Amino acid sequence: MIRGIKNLFIGAVIMLIVVLIYNWISDSNNEQEQLDAQTALILKQVNNVSKLVVTEAQFAKVYTYENTRSYGWDFYSSRKTALIISNASVQIAYDLRKLEVEVDEDSKTIEIKSIPEPEIKVDPDLTFYNLENGLTNKFEAKDLNTIKKRIKKDIIEKVRKDQILANAENRLLSELSQIYLLSSVYGWKLEYDGTEVNSEKELKYLLD
Repeated sequence: MIRGIKNLFIGAVIMLIVVLIYNWISDSNNEQEQLDAQTALILKQVNNVSKLVVTEAQFAKVYTYENTRSYGWDFYSSRKTALIISNASVQIAYDLRKLEVEVDEDSKTIEIKSIPEPEIKVDPDLTFYNLENGLTNKFEAKDLNTIKKRIKKDIIEKVRKDQILANAENRLLSELSQIYLLSSVYGWKLEYDGTEVNSEKELKYLLD
């Protein structure tokens, strides 16, 4: 009788141990499945961000061009002038397909390694007015190319100081914030260039 009770007790203990081990294994599998699901969602969001972010604008400006050619120590000079109206299409693009991101499942960390620099493209549509040639200093095709290059350079310098660049940076921030928000929801950590990001404001500060 006592031996039967003892065997029954031992059997119950063994059964309890088996159940506990099974539950522990099941919980571990559930945690891994959940982690795998989170990783898949985060990788999907990173892929969604990996696209071309483009901001466009128009710049209009009037330019004057003057070139003087001197002969004989300024004894004689010939001048050519032009009035140019430029209507330029400006495009600022962040190619986020070049975004370098690493996802560490073990530490639940998303690290943004590198963000591509903005690509500024300028396509000026030039209209020439009051084109005046000098007697011995006339406009040639190379002059028009020189004028176009100078105008493009001038516009790029203005774009770097203009609100359009800030708008492009805001669009970039909006795209990257999607990664930050998703990491926050699942309790992951976001880092940029080795620095942990704890808010969208911090992300903007690091981008600047």
